[in-house]
Amino acid sequence: MKMIAAVVQPFMLTKVMRALEEIEDFPGMTIFEVEGFGREKAHPEEAEPRRHIEDVVDYVNKTRIEIAASDEMADQIVTVLRDVAHTGNRGDGKIFVWPLETAIRIRTGEAGDAAL
Repeated sequence: MKMIAAVVQPFMLTKVMRALEEIEDFPGMTIFEVEGFGREKAHPEEAEPRRHIEDVVDYVNKTRIEIAASDEMADQIVTVLRDVAHTGNRGDGKIFVWPLETAIRIRTGEAGDAAL
């Protein structure tokens, strides 16, 4: 199993969600409203002399999508996220994928892929 986390532009959420729902047996997702910044917002050299970096960093609103998926489905999900969330502009976001040891469905006690 894999855990996939994507940080995308908030205005892309509906488009991304609809594309993901087209994947057969898509396991579902969790959505978070988040704030942060990447390299493009951390420019201390542009700060006025004697100003602290905290004064020049503005946080950007983003949407984080988390998806627990089977190994077989992970590549397809990542491809959809990458292709659909892409605008070509700075700040399009990032996708992170890491191994997921287990998942457990609380209602039934099912574990592993069956819990997805």
